[in-house]
Amino acid sequence: MTMDDPDELRAWLVALRTPGLGPGGLRERLDDAGGDIRAALRQLRRRAAPLGEPAQAWLARPDEERLASDQAWLAEPGHRLLRCTEADFPPQLEHIPQPPAVLFVAGDASLLLHPQVAIVGARSASAAGLAHARTFARALAAAGFAITSGMADGIDGAAHVAALDAEAPTLAVVGTGPDRVYPRKHQALARRIAAHGALVSEFPPGMPARADHFPRRNRIIAGLSLGTLVIEAGLRSGSLITARLAAEQGREVFALPGSIHNPLARGCHRLIRDGARLIEDAAEIVETLTLAARMLGGELAVRLREPNDGAIRFDGMGGTPSGLGGRGNDAEYRRLLTELGHAPATLDELVQRTGQSTAALSSMLLMLELEARVECLPGNRYQRLPGG
Repeated sequence: MTMDDPDELRAWLVALRTPGLGPGGLRERLDDAGGDIRAALRQLRRRAAPLGEPAQAWLARPDEERLASDQAWLAEPGHRLLRCTEADFPPQLEHIPQPPAVLFVAGDASLLLHPQVAIVGARSASAAGLAHARTFARALAAAGFAITSGMADGIDGAAHVAALDAEAPTLAVVGTGPDRVYPRKHQALARRIAAHGALVSEFPPGMPARADHFPRRNRIIAGLSLGTLVIEAGLRSGSLITARLAAEQGREVFALPGSIHNPLARGCHRLIRDGARLIEDAAEIVETLTLAARMLGGELAVRLREPNDGAIRFDGMGGTPSGLGGRGNDAEYRRLLTELGHAPATLDELVQRTGQSTAALSSMLLMLELEARVECLPGNRYQRLPGG
C-alpha cells in the first residue's frame, strides 16, 4: 500500500498526533501489527486506556481540521512523510535511542541517505568561530559529505549558508513543525534549504518551538551524521548535548580547540578531555569518516536493492554486501554508468533514464563516488570520471 492511499495517510497522521504515544509507542504497535499502520491504529483504539483520557478522546474523535491541515502540507510539492517502514528511511537512525517513527521532510528526502557530518556550536559565536564553520563546511562538502545542523543562529546558520553557497547539500533538523521557522530571522535560510537541501522534523506541521523539542532534535542530528564537529561551545551549550548523544550512539565527535581566554572554547576543551578528537583541519575528519561512509553505502545498497529472494547478504567484512563487490560487474551499476555517459547529468535526469527510484540511485551513485568512478558536481549533478 502506498501513501497515495488516503486511508493509510490518515491512519499515520492520527497515530502520530495521539497524545502520550510518542515514537517508541508507535513503533512498538507497528511491530505488533507487522508494519501495517491501519492495523496498528485499530489495536491502539482497542487498548487506549493506558495512554490516558486525552489519547482516548483523540482516537475516538480526531480533530478533522488539524488532520486536513497536515494533509494540505504534505500535498505541497517537495513535501513528504518519510516513515520508518519505508526502505529509504535513514538506516543510521535505527541505531539510536528512541528512533523517530516518521520524519516530515521539505526538500530532497534522498539527502538523508548521504554520508553526513554535523557542524554545531554556539549561537553567539565569535567572528572567528563563524569563519571556522564556513571553512569546515566548504571543505567537508567538497569531500562529498552533506552538512547537517539545526538551523540555529550562529555556527549552525553559518555552516548551512556555506554549504548552500558552495552548491552543496545541507540538511536542517528543526525543533518545530516543518512549516515553522525558528529563529524567525532564518525565514530566507529555511526557504533556501528546502529548495536546495532538506528541512527535516519529527514534529507535525504547526508545532511551535518548545524547550524540550531541542534535545530531541539534537539526537536526530547526531544520529543522521557519521560524525559531529563542535565549533565554539560554552560549558552549558546545547551543542554539548549533541556531542554527548553522538558519542553514546558510537559516532565520532570532533572538537576545535580555542584560546584558554575564550569562554566559548571551554565546551570544546571539555569534549577533548572527555575523548573527542582534537581537529585542526577538515582533512582529518574526512580521513576518519571515509570507512564509515563506505559502510553506510554498503548498508544502503542492501536495504534499497535486496531482491525478494534475499540473495544479497552482508559478508561481515566492513559492511560490504556480498554480490556487489566490484560495481562495474553488477548489471544495474553498468547500466547506470552507461546512461550517465560522459556528460554531467542531474539525479532527476538519471531517474528518467534508468527507471530507478531516487533513493536507489542516490545509494548507487554514493558507492561509485566512494570508488572514484563518479564525481558529484555542484547543482546535484554527477559526472563519470576517466576510467569509471
